[in-house]
This record gives sequence, structure tokens and C-alpha cells, in this order.
Amino acid sequence: MKDLLNRYLFDNIPVRGELVQASNAYQEIIANHNYPIPVQHLLGELLVATSMLTALLKFEGTIAVQLQGDGPMPLAVVNGNDQQELRGVARVTGDITTGDLVELFGGKGYMVISITPKKGERYQGIVALDHPTLAQCLEAYFLQSEQLKTHFWLKADHQHAAGIMIQALPEDQDQIAATNDDYSHLQQLTATIKAEELFELTANDILNRLYHQEKIRIFEPQPLTYHCGCSRERSASAIISIGRVEAEDVLAEQGNIEMHCDYCNTKYLFNTGDVAQLFNDPAKNDNQVH
Repeated sequence: MKDLLNRYLFDNIPVRGELVQASNAYQEIIANHNYPIPVQHLLGELLVATSMLTALLKFEGTIAVQLQGDGPMPLAVVNGNDQQELRGVARVTGDITTGDLVELFGGKGYMVISITPKKGERYQGIVALDHPTLAQCLEAYFLQSEQLKTHFWLKADHQHAAGIMIQALPEDQDQIAATNDDYSHLQQLTATIKAEELFELTANDILNRLYHQEKIRIFEPQPLTYHCGCSRERSASAIISIGRVEAEDVLAEQGNIEMHCDYCNTKYLFNTGDVAQLFNDPAKNDNQVH
């Protein structure tokens, strides 16, 4: 099954929804990391949620969704863009015995959603991690920042990550009472979804099972992929940015400069000749950057 973001809209009810299945991208994120099981699952849920947010918040540019705190897991982050290219990483400093967000991130954890559009100003929203699940924290965020009813169902196991959400659209006052009843009905229907269905069925099958009595429009799905973005060239630029003197000090002390990508665990080594070439010093440039 391909990794896809599906968007859908109810014809007769001002409610929209999204369905994300992201097994391959999820496996890429947790590969090469020895994360405890609850951390793996949270990263899967965060991946799915970030994919949904890129479509919900409607922007062209990049997004970062960070969970931060002072518990045994001080950081989890997924970065993405409007092309549904995503990557993620977590930092674990203590024993992980639960998937409860309050316990993972301590009593003062918070979620930061940062959007950097190609045009316009950078936007940042913050909400406390004071609920046990990521879905509940996201619901609180939309109620707080957008005043829109929004519900998320996020699932992950050792192989799959998937989720579904619904959101009430802005409406005039005459529609609110009727929409509340309709929204509650759709919420109850969506809450019957099982993890196995999200992991194993196609999007059309899932939506037909949940909403077979409703009229919905399903838009063209958008593929999502894992994309780290690190490279030897970017590592070289980072070395140049610290300056020649500091770079040569590191070389003198360690023999090489090693650049490590936290996201994919790739290592880039630069020796004396490599660094000399970066700073255009032909006298020391006996080797080529490789």
C-alpha cells in the first residue's frame, strides 16, 4: 500500500476530513534508531499528524511540529513541506515505560507548530502537552487557535502509521445548531475505526465503511515520502560557516571533522585536504572532497 494523504468533504454537512497512511515513511524514520516501542509509536503518530497539518493549514513552504519537555523524552519533531516530504527524530534521555505524553515530556511539556511559508511571515503556534495523547493535544490546539471542532484518531504499531481526522468548517450562526448534531454523528461514526482497518484497507474502503450513508467527495490523493535532505554539500557549508580557524582547530585535535545527521544517522567525514579545499587553500589541498 502506498503512503498517501487523502482529503474528503461531506456534500451536505460543513465538515471536511483527511486520511493518512504512511507505513514506508514511518519505517524510514525509525530505521537506524534504537527507539523504545512507545517512542516509535509516537513518532508514527506525529508523522501522520504533520502530514495532515500541511493540508489543513494550507500553505506553501515548510512545517515543523515539535514536542518538547523535561521528561525522559525531551524532544520529538517531524519536519515536512507542502509536497508531503517528511522526516522526524526523537531524543531519549531516560527510561521510557509509557506512551502517555504528560509522563514522556514532564509536567510542563508543550507542542510548537512552526510554519515557514515561501511567501509571507513565519507563523508559530504553541499548546501545552497536558493530555495523555497527541490526538487530544491537537484537538485542543485547533479549539484554542482556530475555534474549530476537530478530532483526530492516530494509530501506529511496529510496521504501520495511519490516522483519520474530521473538522467542522466555518459557518454562520444559523447553521451552528444543526451542524453540531451532524458533526457529533460523524464523530461517532469515525470513532468506530479500528487500527487494523487503517493499516490494511484502502482509503476508499475505509471511507465507504465509515460513511456509507453519507455523500462525500474524495479528492485526488497526494503521495507522501520520507526525505531527509542532509548531504555532504550541506555539511561542507556548515564547516565553512564556523570559519577556517575553528575548523583547523578541530582537525588538529581529532584528525577529521565528522558531521552527523540526527535524522538518518548518516556520517560525513572531512579530512585535512577536504577542509583545505573548502577554504580554497591550494597549498594544503592534496585531496579532493569526496
